[in-house]
Amino acid sequence: MEGTIRNPDDSSVVLGIDGSEAARSAALWAAAEAARRNQPLHIVYAGDTDSRALYLSAESIERVREAGSTLLKDTADAVVAAYPGLHVTREFSRSDPVTSLHRSAGLHGTVVVGNRGLGGFNSLMLGSVGLRSAAIARTPLVVVRGTDDATESGVVLAAVRDEHDLACARYAAREAELREASLRLLHVWNMLQSVGTVVSMLDAVDEIAGQQVQALHAVTARIHDEFPDLTVAADAEKSVSVAGVLVEASAHADLLVMGGRRRSPGHFGPSLGRATHSLLHHANCPVLLIPRNGDGSASGT
Repeated sequence: MEGTIRNPDDSSVVLGIDGSEAARSAALWAAAEAARRNQPLHIVYAGDTDSRALYLSAESIERVREAGSTLLKDTADAVVAAYPGLHVTREFSRSDPVTSLHRSAGLHGTVVVGNRGLGGFNSLMLGSVGLRSAAIARTPLVVVRGTDDATESGVVLAAVRDEHDLACARYAAREAELREASLRLLHVWNMLQSVGTVVSMLDAVDEIAGQQVQALHAVTARIHDEFPDLTVAADAEKSVSVAGVLVEASAHADLLVMGGRRRSPGHFGPSLGRATHSLLHHANCPVLLIPRNGDGSASGT
């Protein structure tokens, strides 16, 4: 079923497309996700014609509109063919892509983008739309990574650090249930960040390690209680590279769920944490970011 609306339902899966190969892959992933959730899929093409009206002719703007409308229709036709029962809507937006996607997502929608832009320099980036969308996200956002022909592992992976990641773990548990998959909670801690390089502090390593494991076990126990039928594994690993361990683990998962932890205040504008930034560029499977509130807890349900 297909329609056209300007303001999608807040619970929609909102897909951003730009004509790239990555966007086509993201479209099929988003359609499958919407079908699993029994939610509509809202496809957005942001022509950004408002900001270009001063230097583009009316004819050029009309060509952008026609090209975007054609791409929207072709994408909608493709996902409906793959998922005949899916309710799909589409929107040509005159605003920039980041504004368009978050406005369409509303308060609860999930934004889905590909992991590369169009050819040339843009293809070297996440692209910039994906990074900027992730940096200011107020609702869950997925960057579709991995390969189209990847074999499903039947595992949803969640990065867990402490009790502030409970909401993130819950979200991952729900995703695992939808996929009839198992859940792996993975805690990675950096010893150098925990104890520094002062030799006199090395005696505290065992104590810190115990605290790290205890935090993971507390989150795991809550997930076991709330999702008793779900198979849950919990692992704690020590490494000098949190991102490196998560990238490696993502090769054996269908989805990586993590909190979109941001850097400390003092930077100009929102920015992504180092590990989050690395995972968005190098993970071997789609990455689902759960935005965090100011207190460090994750938002979204």
